[in-house]
Amino acid sequence: VQLQASGGGLVQAGGSLRLSCAASGRTFSRYTMGWFRQAPGKEREFVAAISWSGGGTNYADSVKGRFTISRDNAKNTVYLQMNSLKPEDTAVYYCGSVLYGSAQGIRQQYDNWGQGTLVTVSS
Repeated sequence: VQLQASGGGLVQAGGSLRLSCAASGRTFSRYTMGWFRQAPGKEREFVAAISWSGGGTNYADSVKGRFTISRDNAKNTVYLQMNSLKPEDTAVYYCGSVLYGSAQGIRQQYDNWGQGTLVTVSS
């Protein structure tokens, strides 16, 4: 499956953005999807994940209560709704996939990545 992330941009602190990750292929529903982010000079870190069944989600502590991950299998798309954005959320956001994976925040589990989309939160 090929992944295409979009929706990034510049937003003021306290604002909202919704990221999308569109997948090609007919087997999207078999893939657990995750969002990760990488700030300049830092390692890629886990943000959120949703299981292939859609029944399980997982969030990094830093985004709990502010971000929501969801998926629409009919549209082959996973979303990341980001509310109450903070300057420390500034990063390039990547979506990743793993076939029948668990919704864990283990970067090494994901074996397929899309290109990133830049989110910049100004103070």
